[in-house]
Amino acid sequence: MSEEIIEASFKKSGVIIPSQKDADLLYKSGYGILHKQDEGSILGSCETLHLVAEKRLHVIDNENRKELNFPTLLEKFRSKDAEIWTRYLIYRDLRSRGYVVRDGFSFGIDFRLYERGKYGEQAAKYIVFGICEGIPTPIKKLSEILRFVQSTKKSLILAVVDRRGEIVYYSLSKLTF
Repeated sequence: MSEEIIEASFKKSGVIIPSQKDADLLYKSGYGILHKQDEGSILGSCETLHLVAEKRLHVIDNENRKELNFPTLLEKFRSKDAEIWTRYLIYRDLRSRGYVVRDGFSFGIDFRLYERGKYGEQAAKYIVFGICEGIPTPIKKLSEILRFVQSTKKSLILAVVDRRGEIVYYSLSKLTF
């Protein structure tokens, strides 16, 4: 991706990249969902936070035309997603390791994870589910997610974020005897 800073608009519907050229550039690198032809793209909250933190994106509030900084965006996203900080830490860590990370598709799944160099060529091989150390997660929920992930022929990765923000990854699979 080039070093050019991209402009985006913060609207109630999400963070919009209005320029088709910028939208295409981001999409090739695994960011955003393209709209119809020549209508730009929309970014997810973790994608937006990551690009702002990396100083690759300026987000302008559509209502007052002021630039939104990282803490302000985080608070806006937190009002809709209480787990945004945990999700962002996982997203940032996986991106820093060279993976393309896309939002999960349902069932409370956080992310789809593509093997390095395979984005755009193959479907995601892994599904990532994040939890925070010290916050109970029912084993039944993990079991249901594992069953769902295995039905899609993917592997489940459990990302555990500790109190210091460090992340440990575990591969989950069905226990057989």
